[in-house]
Amino acid sequence: MRKHAQTLPGIDIRFNCEFVSASQDADYVTTRYRRHGENDELCLDSDYLVGADGARSAVRTLIGARMEGEYGLSRNYNFVFHAPGLAEAHPHGPAIMYWQVNADYPSLIGPMDADDTWFFMPTRLPDGVTLSRTDAAEAIRSASGIDLPYQVVHSDEWVASQLIADKYRDGRIFLAGDACHLHPPFGGYGMNMGIADGVDLGWKLAAVIQGWGGAALLDSYVRERRPTHEYVIAEAVANHSALADNFLQKGLDADTEEGVRLREEVGQRIAKAKVREFHNLGCVLGYRYEDSPIIVSDDSVPPTRDSNVYVPSSHPGCVAPHAWLEDGSSLYDHFGPGFTLVAGRTADPSEVKRIVADSQASDVPLQLVEISSDAVEALYPCRFTLIRPDQHVAWRGNKWPGASILQQVAGQGAATMTTEE
Repeated sequence: MRKHAQTLPGIDIRFNCEFVSASQDADYVTTRYRRHGENDELCLDSDYLVGADGARSAVRTLIGARMEGEYGLSRNYNFVFHAPGLAEAHPHGPAIMYWQVNADYPSLIGPMDADDTWFFMPTRLPDGVTLSRTDAAEAIRSASGIDLPYQVVHSDEWVASQLIADKYRDGRIFLAGDACHLHPPFGGYGMNMGIADGVDLGWKLAAVIQGWGGAALLDSYVRERRPTHEYVIAEAVANHSALADNFLQKGLDADTEEGVRLREEVGQRIAKAKVREFHNLGCVLGYRYEDSPIIVSDDSVPPTRDSNVYVPSSHPGCVAPHAWLEDGSSLYDHFGPGFTLVAGRTADPSEVKRIVADSQASDVPLQLVEISSDAVEALYPCRFTLIRPDQHVAWRGNKWPGASILQQVAGQGAATMTTEE
C-alpha cells in the first residue's frame, strides 16, 4: 500500500515525524511538527487536517473532543513469540486462532507467520496480575501444556474499552479511526472501521477541494459514521462478553471419560457463542447510512439488519451490491471516481442523456454503467441507481426527478463549514 501511495501525484509520506500542534483559520490549517531527534519545528499548511493518530490522539486533545463510554472492560496482554515445532506439537490441525480454556491462563493463541511466529493473548486478567516477557514463556507452557523453548520477542499490555468521541470535527480538523472510536478487538472490526472512515471522509474532502462537492458533504461525515461506529462497538462488546474464562468448568482437563464429555460440551458452547463473532458478514457489509442529508430515501422498507447474514441490497444508504459480469470483470471495476449511474435495461435512452446533461450542468462527475444481465438487474431492480464514490447507494428510482438530486448528494446545499452538527 505504501509503495502504491508513493506513485500517486500529490502524495508525500514522511516518517519519523512527531505532531506538535495545529491552528486553523477560515482558509487553512497550519500544522507544526518535528523530525525525530530534532528540536526545530516545521510547518505545513493544508486545506484540512485529519487526525488518524490512534487511541491516544493528540489531534483529539487539540480540538477538545472527549471520549465517552466505559474504559477498562478487561486487562489483557499480547505476546509475540517464536516457537519452532509448535504447529506440529498439538493434535488440532491448522487454524488462525486457538482457544485455551484453563484456570491458569484463559487465552487465545495462534500463528502469525510461516516462520514459526505466534501470538499469545491472555485475556481478562485479574487486577494485580502482571506478566513480564520472562513470565510469558512459562505462561505459554502452562496454558498450552506444550513444553518448548519459547522465545518471546514482543509484549504489550492493553485494556479493552468501549469509547466514542463526543465530536469528530472542529472546523477544518477531523478525527478518524481509533482517534474517535475504540472497542474490544473481537470480531476484527478495527481495520474495517478505520478504512471505511478514511473512504467516507476522503471522497468528501476530495470533492470539496476539486470544487464539485459542497461543504454540506463534510457535515455528513459524523451523521453517517457515528451511528455505524455505535452499532459496531455494540457488536464488539457483545463478542467480548464471552471469553475463555467464561467456559471454565471443574474437571475440564481431566484425562477421563467425563473430561472428554465436558470438553465436547464446552466446545459446542464456544462454537454457539462465537457464531456472532466469526460469521459477521452482515455487520461488515450490511450496515447502511440512514440519517444522512446526502442520501435520498425512496420510502421503501430497508433490509432487516442481521449482524451474521448479509443480504445485498440497492436500498439507499446500503453498500452497492457486487456482481461478477459475463466478461469476468467486477461490476465495481466499472464504477467511476465520482458518482456512477447504474441504468437498467428498461431505462429510456433519452432520460439517460438528460441525467448525463444534468451532471455536466451541476459539475458532478458521473460514470454511466448499463446493465446487461438478469443477475445484475435482480440486484438493481430500479431503472436508475446512483452510487457514490464510496460505493454506497445515494438514490434510486424509476424516473429521474431532476438535477436537484445530484445537487443534494454532492452536498451543494446549505452547510455549517466550521462547526459539527
